[in-house]
Amino acid sequence: MSQPPGAEDAVSLRWYESLKPRMRRGHEIELLESGGQYFPALERAIDEARSSVYLETYIFEDDASGRRMGAALARAARRGVRVHVVVDGFGTAGMDPRRSRALCESGVRLEVYRPELRRWSLDRQRLRRMHRKMVVVDGAVAFVGGINVLDDHYDPNHGALDHPRLDYAVRVRGPLVAQAHVAAARLWWETATVNRLARGGKEAPARELLQLPERVRSDVASSGRMRAALMLRDNLRHRRTIERAYLRAIGRSRTEVLIACAYFFPGGRFRRALKSAVRRGVRVRLLLQGRVEYRLQHYASQALYETWLRAGIEIVEYRRSFLHAKVAVIDDWATVGSSNIDPFSLLLAREANVAIEDADFARQLRERLNRAIDDGGRRVVLDTHARRPWPVRAMNRIALLLVRIGVALTGRGAEY
Repeated sequence: MSQPPGAEDAVSLRWYESLKPRMRRGHEIELLESGGQYFPALERAIDEARSSVYLETYIFEDDASGRRMGAALARAARRGVRVHVVVDGFGTAGMDPRRSRALCESGVRLEVYRPELRRWSLDRQRLRRMHRKMVVVDGAVAFVGGINVLDDHYDPNHGALDHPRLDYAVRVRGPLVAQAHVAAARLWWETATVNRLARGGKEAPARELLQLPERVRSDVASSGRMRAALMLRDNLRHRRTIERAYLRAIGRSRTEVLIACAYFFPGGRFRRALKSAVRRGVRVRLLLQGRVEYRLQHYASQALYETWLRAGIEIVEYRRSFLHAKVAVIDDWATVGSSNIDPFSLLLAREANVAIEDADFARQLRERLNRAIDDGGRRVVLDTHARRPWPVRAMNRIALLLVRIGVALTGRGAEY
């Protein structure tokens, strides 16, 4: 519920408080493409922060962009802003201890979500990662998307890139920022509490470890005209939120479904929804990863191409650089966020997306994706794909089998 301009809402951080997505008017949303637009906007917001910064990221790399964001966070902390950072223990497993110590000495409150303790363990709990990329500044502005704290022209596994990684985020003002603020504060508290208990509770009296943060204050004033909602995925109360939003939008589609996704391996309901849309006369296009970034995901996704193509779904592989986007435009509905359409994101990871119902925003994102298709895409043709070399076909089958075995360990194998 929006309030008059300048109003604030004190949101209690009760453990069971609902973060159910609510599509509401009153948002101002700016689309940011890759780090070239994202990092300057984020740095300005951090430099203008007066009270708090919450930053969550899967990867916090020690490269030019990582050092730039680290310096901005340290500056904010030194001037008295409460700066909270959560990084994932797998995605940022190799963080230099000297760097993390320097951040903490500046006043940044740094926590690691599920630190990697046994690198080669087969425990499926290791797959429950914090994959969100979300920042909330002063409870007034939120950044949500797929962009890690990682330089556009560098990949940790492949080195320097000739062209920037393709990814998106949004900068949001308006009512949903309050939910993002609650979610970020709660995740930081959960992570800090678990980590302190794991270390024997030496850093705080036992009575403080289970003490929830008191309250956060968020600016929920109407800031524009767009309808939008924050969609979170976790392993407790919001397991299917993002997937269901996609399915509803696809089920209502009348003209076009355009999905850009780095890792695309949907379950049965999602596959049936796309095929049904095609049968209704909807144009369905997939912009997928063309370069081999992670072999298992890449070859497993390719194993499904023939099924898609025979169903009338168009596939374009992005080859100019690595595709890291997790976005979609379905008629006048759009989403930007961190969630891939694969079992790791939809069944295991903590994710955050923003859903937007706005014709102008949908048109803008569609234009960006069409430009990416024109500049760096290559259409997959059924006849050519069917004649791919036998070693590639063999890798497709093996990868598909391994992914399905992995999904079976989650108890949801029947869906894939």
